[in-house]
Amino acid sequence: MEKTAIIAALVEHKPGVLFKVANMFRRRDFNIDGITVGVSEHRDLARMTITVKGDEVIREQVVRQLRKLVEVLYVDTLPIGDTVQRELALVKLKVGGAEARRELMDYTNIFRGRIIDASPQSMIVEITGTPDKMDAFINLVSKYGILEIARTGITALVRRKGSYYDSFIQSVGVE
Repeated sequence: MEKTAIIAALVEHKPGVLFKVANMFRRRDFNIDGITVGVSEHRDLARMTITVKGDEVIREQVVRQLRKLVEVLYVDTLPIGDTVQRELALVKLKVGGAEARRELMDYTNIFRGRIIDASPQSMIVEITGTPDKMDAFINLVSKYGILEIARTGITALVRRKGSYYDSFIQSVGVE
């Protein structure tokens, strides 16, 4: 059964690492659904959050292949039920008139978003939350006319403490 998996990786924060990870996906004919990368709490390390769709065999294969890369220091599949996940979306919407503008402002407030730019013809809304929340907002406002969408992809952290990741950090002595 095909499901979405969230894979977290701690990698060396240096040029070329993202390329090597993406190239591994290309060579193995895996598809990256989404990927976010940014500095972590540890100097010289970056955190990657990668979402992939596939069955259990595909997900395990992705993790095994990532572990083979020298620059990847830690990788694991995050447990969906025990993970806080967020995504950011910027949505540029067509504004047809005063009534449409008011409705779009109301929808933005309902979804706890922010209007970050506005002109007489359009507005840009910032929404953060789960991917389902992004999809719901986009579906709701699509009737007004979506001019552009930019989504970051999921970034996530495990809720619990004392995970394998914590043991890993202690064992390698990362500061």
